[in-house]
Amino acid sequence: MHFHRDKHTAKGGPDGGDGGRGGHVILKGNRHIWTLLHLRYQKHLFAENGEAGSANLSTGADGKDIIVEVPLGTIARFAESDEFILEITGHNEKKILLAGGMGGQGNDHFKSATNQTPQYAQPGIHGKEDWIVLELKLLADVGLVGFPNAGKSTLLSVVSAARPKIADYAFTTLVPNVGVVSHRDLNSFVMADIPGIIEGAHEGKGLGIDFLRHIERNSLLLFMVSAEHLNVKEQYEILLNELDKYNPALLLKRRLLAITKSDLLDEELTKELKKYLPDIPYVIISSVTGSGIDTLKDKLWDLLNEDF
Repeated sequence: MHFHRDKHTAKGGPDGGDGGRGGHVILKGNRHIWTLLHLRYQKHLFAENGEAGSANLSTGADGKDIIVEVPLGTIARFAESDEFILEITGHNEKKILLAGGMGGQGNDHFKSATNQTPQYAQPGIHGKEDWIVLELKLLADVGLVGFPNAGKSTLLSVVSAARPKIADYAFTTLVPNVGVVSHRDLNSFVMADIPGIIEGAHEGKGLGIDFLRHIERNSLLLFMVSAEHLNVKEQYEILLNELDKYNPALLLKRRLLAITKSDLLDEELTKELKKYLPDIPYVIISSVTGSGIDTLKDKLWDLLNEDF
């Protein structure tokens, strides 16, 4: 609230300026960032307050926004209610996570023929404050789906430069790993190795939804069943059932089956195995000998680039 005063004007009219808005907290997508680790120890983010308005109808400066760069595939939710707020999927895409408060209005806005000297101004509105959970869902072209120890990590290490932990026991992979797979004519696609599924995963058994949520963001699902299980169809249907119970929309994604560890089979066992295959496209591979790997990459590339 202010009235114009100078050496020529003893009782001027209202000239209080408006306040600036508070700064926003903004999320910005960055395709060069792969994790949220840079935010792990920065739990409090405060945008600046807007400045007050002043005499001569001068509007206060807006508060400085805080721009938080996050990897593509980041989802924001309210911590208390788990309500979805927004997701970032594009490079340089910006979305306001929490808006700054609105600046108040100076007393100049309230003058009228019957009230030429308003003795009040409108206060600004406080900005929002909340606890937010940021969650990263992997964006990949191909997601590997299979039981623990089905050879997913081994395949990723063979077809890409990724070096996931590999060992002969279940749940070697505890976090998703991502690798870029080179293909013919300098083409490439992104493959994500996700911790193994066990029966009941949709209910949280094993690593549960800690990994199932990542499958939602993959364009194509590569189901992997070890040749150690001759009844491949039964194994495949268990995996499919877990995805269906978690999110039926996952069954709309394109699928390919890879039968791994074929180096354990002789010709007779291979013929026997083919009697128990589901009715989907499949490739028999061995990450140890390299058998079928080029065929697998060709089929994945064709599926990724066909109209769907």
